[in-house]
Amino acid sequence: MPITLSQYWMQLDDLSRSVAVFLILMSLLSWFTIFSKAWSFWRIRRSTAALHAFWSAPTIEDAVTVLDALDVESIYTPMAKLGLAAANPQARARSIMAKTDLTDVMTRVLREELNRVTVRLESGLTLLASIGATAPFVGLLGTVWGIYHALTAVAGSTAIQIDLVAGPVGEALVMTGLGLIVAIPAVLAYNAFNRINRITFAELDGFAFDLHAHLTKAN
Repeated sequence: MPITLSQYWMQLDDLSRSVAVFLILMSLLSWFTIFSKAWSFWRIRRSTAALHAFWSAPTIEDAVTVLDALDVESIYTPMAKLGLAAANPQARARSIMAKTDLTDVMTRVLREELNRVTVRLESGLTLLASIGATAPFVGLLGTVWGIYHALTAVAGSTAIQIDLVAGPVGEALVMTGLGLIVAIPAVLAYNAFNRINRITFAELDGFAFDLHAHLTKAN
């Protein structure tokens, strides 16, 4: 007769239940991160056409306006706005950068914005990597603990019976399966998001380079 989920839960001790709850929490946290990052990256990849519209605009001011309307995740727009503000002589005159060469000012502003976007795009990836790396071992802990209890039951029995071992060991192996169920989506999502990040970083770096060249030559 197959064991039900409620029966399985009742047979677990406190440590095994704690491991199961911890794995379930890891899974919920992992899937929340996966869905939120997937939605964000989908919107970012849709905004890549905004770069073509930016360079097709008649003036830099119009270009920023067009980019602001199309860049729904505000990945490229802040860089353009900050670069345009840094190129304004009146704005620089009111700061300690007044005597600094425009090329150096532009480099600093664009580099800071690139760092900010990098931190934003990489947020959540460390969590996915950590869950993918540790979930199988957390499940293995529950498995080892369950097998230990099964062997203890056998040791305390006067006659060795297969049902004393098969049931508890099978239940313990469920923990290993649960750990893998938690880990595999996290690892796959981490690798997919890393690839999307590399593509986005390359586009951002190219946009920053072209923006730097345009704004420094225009002034």
